[in-house]
Amino acid sequence: MKKTGNVLFCGVGGQGILLASEITSFALIKAGLDVKKSEVHGMAQRGGSVVAHLRYGEKVYSPLIEPGTVDIAVAFEMLESIRYLPYLNKKSRVIVNTQRILPSPVSTGAEKYPEDLLDQLRQKGLSVFPIDAFEIARSTGETRTVNIVLVGALSVFMPVEEKVFLDVIDERVPERFRNVNRAAFVKGKDAIKMSREVK
Repeated sequence: MKKTGNVLFCGVGGQGILLASEITSFALIKAGLDVKKSEVHGMAQRGGSVVAHLRYGEKVYSPLIEPGTVDIAVAFEMLESIRYLPYLNKKSRVIVNTQRILPSPVSTGAEKYPEDLLDQLRQKGLSVFPIDAFEIARSTGETRTVNIVLVGALSVFMPVEEKVFLDVIDERVPERFRNVNRAAFVKGKDAIKMSREVK
């Protein structure tokens, strides 16, 4: 693998972004890699923007990702995928949850939600992987597993075996929610693998 890998998690408060970045971090550590992580909560409790920077490799000195150096962005909400474009480059992969969470200006009718977000990303030359994580989570019987669906999707591109991720889920998630979270992870991984085969 290259010297370091950079993963950016972005979305809005309440989507479980911090748990997703935590599970990914622990999986990378179990795989023997050095990991640094930084979180910006912002107005998380009011549905505001939340972002987590995760860097991994043989040795990592800073948790912050420099603009233009993200390898993989995981956008938990479509509009948030555009907010962090300055961090991406032509080789970046962008996993985009197609769920829409309307910001206040859209909810009040002052603004319109953009209709062409995925096209905007593709026009930048990015590799875009849309996934309806909310519907996949719903199919597990627990819509709150959207974040784990997206961890499963991300895992396809990570240097970590599936068993390691599942072990971390078992360790970090309360016992009564383990099975549904394990199912969410596998379904997210399968969804991305299928989309890659289509491409």
